[in-house]
Amino acid sequence: MESNSAYDFSVKSASGQEVPLSKYEGKVCLMVNVASKCGFTPQYDGLELLYKKYQEQGLQILGFPSNQFGFQEPGSDEEIQQFCRMNYGVSFPVMAKIDVNGDEADPLYQHLKQSAPGLLGIEAIKWNFTKFLVGKKGQVLKRYAPQTKPEEISEDIEAALKES
Repeated sequence: MESNSAYDFSVKSASGQEVPLSKYEGKVCLMVNVASKCGFTPQYDGLELLYKKYQEQGLQILGFPSNQFGFQEPGSDEEIQQFCRMNYGVSFPVMAKIDVNGDEADPLYQHLKQSAPGLLGIEAIKWNFTKFLVGKKGQVLKRYAPQTKPEEISEDIEAALKES
């Protein structure tokens, strides 16, 4: 099934339950592949600040742990959850660990990458903390490089939140 909406997919929660992304339809979503032992891991702070600032206006952040880059997310889903809460006070959902590249890439990530290829049209995700901004109707609005700090996305989030 060819989909035009990120909200047509389902993902697994850290506890293994199926989460239909359709529950976020009407919200703006920032989807991020995350890792606990990465140089960009402190971005959890910035992501949490964005979430606190815009959550009431309709922003949802979703973290997707992946161990595909330098094996920087070796922990179990439970360990990842504890790490995020204890070290960064993360209150947005961090889902079950997935692959974002390759034959086993999660279907959601296949869709995100096709909808918003990176530099030079390359779809593959290059590193942890690649971010995808998804609009209220599930359309992929923009892709951000790992080095793009969460606070640098504020204007785009505000613009997306204003769209009907």
